[in-house]
Amino acid sequence: MTIEHCSMCPRRCGARREADSGAGFCQMGADPVVARAALHFWEEPCISGTRGSGTVFFTGCSLQCVFCQNYAISTQRQAGKAVSVQELADIFDRLAEKGAHNINLVSPTHFAGSIAQALRLRKTQIPVVYNCGGYEKVETLRAMQGLVDVYLPDDKYADNALARKYSGVTDYVETAEAAIREMVRQTGPAQYDKEGLMVRGTLVRHLILPGNTRNSIAVLDRLRRILPEGVPVSLMAQYVPCGRAADFPEINRKITVREYEKVQDHLFSLKLDGYVQERKAASRNYVPPFNLEGVDN
Repeated sequence: MTIEHCSMCPRRCGARREADSGAGFCQMGADPVVARAALHFWEEPCISGTRGSGTVFFTGCSLQCVFCQNYAISTQRQAGKAVSVQELADIFDRLAEKGAHNINLVSPTHFAGSIAQALRLRKTQIPVVYNCGGYEKVETLRAMQGLVDVYLPDDKYADNALARKYSGVTDYVETAEAAIREMVRQTGPAQYDKEGLMVRGTLVRHLILPGNTRNSIAVLDRLRRILPEGVPVSLMAQYVPCGRAADFPEINRKITVREYEKVQDHLFSLKLDGYVQERKAASRNYVPPFNLEGVDN
């Protein structure tokens, strides 16, 4: 497979992507590269459930945030293994056979074309979760309509200056808002099965960054404005310095109790449905090993 002029993500770099090499921002070829495919128990309760989410971690990313917990695979091709469309479909099947509640696609954007082919090749019998950074093209999302059951986007920034500083993009705010609106349009309000697992819908995440409570409050205000009833929000306090965070002293620490409570109180005042994560989740122990588990089978 070759992509002549890639415009899959909002960067629209127009790079040529051969099967196993590419000169675009993500530096990835056209064939999907997977670093891990295993049961994952550290998502929201409605995603992980009791048996775990069948999580497929793709190598590379269209954002590459400097503080990313998955920085080791978001910027390094050698962290994963290239697979064919058929092999990717097989990975999905193996996760379902292990009892996964869903197929959870982490950082799928730059491989959306191949993922869509794999899902069309053999539609899974469990929900498909599109787990992304929120920086998505509406056109790419529309191409996934009917293949994705649950969207799990971040909404990171209400300030493009922060987005430029930490994620290298100047249009995050407007791009993420348009993307989230499209996700909600496709899925409607959240639907749950008898076990409380989300089987359809959109769940929007926001990670509190240290020293940036104003940004978090503004993000929550925007979500209150754009989300219809029945679309939950997950407020995450798990931030721990990873990646290149040490190069940015203001975010080279965990959030404080005061920061956490300030944003949490605002969330409650807005009466947004969803989840609140405790500060004790801020640990590197929750970052899985990217050791090709489930890929080399």
